[in-house]
Amino acid sequence: MSDIEDHCTMLKKIGKIAKLPVAAIGKSVTLLLHPMKTIEQRDFSNIVFFTGAGMSAESGVPIYRGKGGIWGSYSIEEYACQEAFERNPEKVLAFHEKRRSSVLDCTPHDGHRVIADMSCARVVTQNIDGMHQRAGSKEVIELHGSLWRLRCQSCGFRKEDFGEKFETNRCDCGDWLRPDIVWFGDMLDAVVMSKASQAIGNCDLFISIGTSGTVWPAARYPDLAKKSGAYCIEINPEPSGDIAYDRVVEGAAGEVLPELFGVSRR
Repeated sequence: MSDIEDHCTMLKKIGKIAKLPVAAIGKSVTLLLHPMKTIEQRDFSNIVFFTGAGMSAESGVPIYRGKGGIWGSYSIEEYACQEAFERNPEKVLAFHEKRRSSVLDCTPHDGHRVIADMSCARVVTQNIDGMHQRAGSKEVIELHGSLWRLRCQSCGFRKEDFGEKFETNRCDCGDWLRPDIVWFGDMLDAVVMSKASQAIGNCDLFISIGTSGTVWPAARYPDLAKKSGAYCIEINPEPSGDIAYDRVVEGAAGEVLPELFGVSRR
């Protein structure tokens, strides 16, 4: 029997055992025969994880754009912009309490925990749900703000506010407190952007997870890391196609990260 016939016979056997569709058998055999090459954390001193909606979606956090996204059911103009807040702050705050409630029903996955266990890792995230902090990450740069923080537009006061309901929706100065997140039409915080760029520009390992990288400033981060000399990895069920990456792993972070760094899943 030829090598090709042997290979085909093996594919058929594996397909029967795993009950896989024919199209998936070849890929599965590749995974079985070629275990993922692990990354040695000790080889890097400054690791940055750049995470997008896909990272949180694995935990069940509702996505905002795309098929099944929140903005397919709710109007941005009514719930997620400054103009809406000025028209009816109570309505907007009630909507964001629903968002907080849905996030509290979710828990961090193994990918979040792998990152949190790394002492030399920083997180730059597009997510506002606080899942990285709940997993134990300490250094998290939130590009779009946080569902768990409120701010006053009149006096600049900010407060952390955890729980399903807001503790208060009024500042001591008398004005309304609004969620400290970047709504549609808002400017990104220049200080936060500077911190993110500095972290990425100084890292020696850059790992992008669950983001298409097509929206600014996300689009420039892989190139920034690459030009700064970092080894760049993308983890995504649907890779972006960005040429800046040295390595692309197609899959979910909760499964890939433990294997990539050689740690046990919980």
